[in-house]
Amino acid sequence: MVKFSISNARYTYAHDQKYPSEGVDIHHIVPRRNSAKYLFVYALALLVLACAIYLYVLELLFPKPVKRGEDLTNRACDALKESVVIMPAFGVQLETHYVSGKVIRCFVPIDKILKPVLLECVTPVTCYWTLSLIVRGESELVLVFKNLRPPVKMLVHVWKALCAATDGKEEIRTHAE
Repeated sequence: MVKFSISNARYTYAHDQKYPSEGVDIHHIVPRRNSAKYLFVYALALLVLACAIYLYVLELLFPKPVKRGEDLTNRACDALKESVVIMPAFGVQLETHYVSGKVIRCFVPIDKILKPVLLECVTPVTCYWTLSLIVRGESELVLVFKNLRPPVKMLVHVWKALCAATDGKEEIRTHAE
């Protein structure tokens, strides 16, 4: 049963509670799909197929060695959705569902989570917010949403639920303090 939902032009956030008696919180961030994107991908695939057929025919007619480009099969996968399953008694399970059907799950025990943090990431091109976990024994932060970049108004709901589950205080500190 969906308790709460927010949508914008790029993402949909849903707060789900399947088993209210067990206290399991599930938070989903789903990117909205654009049909123009698929039309562009299909047109590009058709163009690549035409080029491949052309090169094959060219190689049949002129048996000189033709330089081939790099292998393009190692491209980034498209994430269908990312979910955070919060089980206060056990821990947090981070799930990424890909278009290919592949699902990657990562479980972080609740006693290893020191604090969930909202961070502003600034690059030369863009600025975005991320939600991370400070984990005991890890030298790096654990990103909650590895592939998607949802807006901060969606991340705040997940952050508050993680703070409540880890008994952390919901504090917002600024540079002025």
